[in-house]
Amino acid sequence: MALTLDEAAKLSNDMLLQGVVETIVKDSPVLKQLPFIEIVGNVLTYNQEKTLPTIDFYDVGDTWTESTPTFEQKTASLKIMGGDADVDNFLKSTRSNIQDLEAAVVELKAKALKDKFEENFIYGDVSVNAKEFDGLRKLIDTTTAGDQIIAMDGTGATLTLAKLDELIDVVKGGKPDILLMSRRSRRKLNALVRAAGGMIETDRDLWGNFVQLWDGIPIGVNDWILDTHTLSGGVETATTGSDCSTIYAFQMGEGALCGLTGPGHLTVEPIGSLETKDASRTRIKWYCSLALFSSIKSAALIGVQD
Repeated sequence: MALTLDEAAKLSNDMLLQGVVETIVKDSPVLKQLPFIEIVGNVLTYNQEKTLPTIDFYDVGDTWTESTPTFEQKTASLKIMGGDADVDNFLKSTRSNIQDLEAAVVELKAKALKDKFEENFIYGDVSVNAKEFDGLRKLIDTTTAGDQIIAMDGTGATLTLAKLDELIDVVKGGKPDILLMSRRSRRKLNALVRAAGGMIETDRDLWGNFVQLWDGIPIGVNDWILDTHTLSGGVETATTGSDCSTIYAFQMGEGALCGLTGPGHLTVEPIGSLETKDASRTRIKWYCSLALFSSIKSAALIGVQD
């Protein structure tokens, strides 16, 4: 069973852990919704759905044609992400009368972990750094032409509402759960809607924050999506050197894009007093990865210019 980080934290009696998870989740449009499957071991091998079988009509006596779905075997390995937060005991004893110094340091460490996950969620590439997991850009493979890749043009073009609708339609099996984009792309989308005489629909999420919607789909902002991608021939060739960005649309769940985690999900481990300095240490760690179980449930709009 897949659980979001927030739901998994509810099953823990550790108040520090619950506070860390809340800090991570409330500012991340992806982690608010992304479910995680707890796996045993450090590797998950799964079959990614590529194409569906065909169905046809037949007359009496016709020869029936066999058709099967196609799959591609994928492997996702859990990666170790985390960091240590040290608090000087002298400062903790003398400067914590107004604010809990240890809690403040751990909170900032949790936010840093959230930022690192969101960056790797987009640009993680095992072939570049074996310590990372493959991110969305690699899983969808925006460097290769395919049915799930929509290009604004051969080398990029200004975003249009028609292209955004085309991106949504490419995702099969229902609407995407989120449209993930950079802040520049969201500003452009707002400008296009206002120019058409409309306003972006809004709603509130579980945390009470206002969320913008396009065609009923939440719009998420990822601060790590670059606006400097380079296109050539309708595919991405680099993440720097030009002025293009990418908008991702995907479903989340056990049959679509899903997170992977080790037993216990994210953990906050009090290490205690250090030998070499007068300080105490808290370790935040997470064994995590990402899996795309069906390629047709995600898509990317590349070459988005302002």
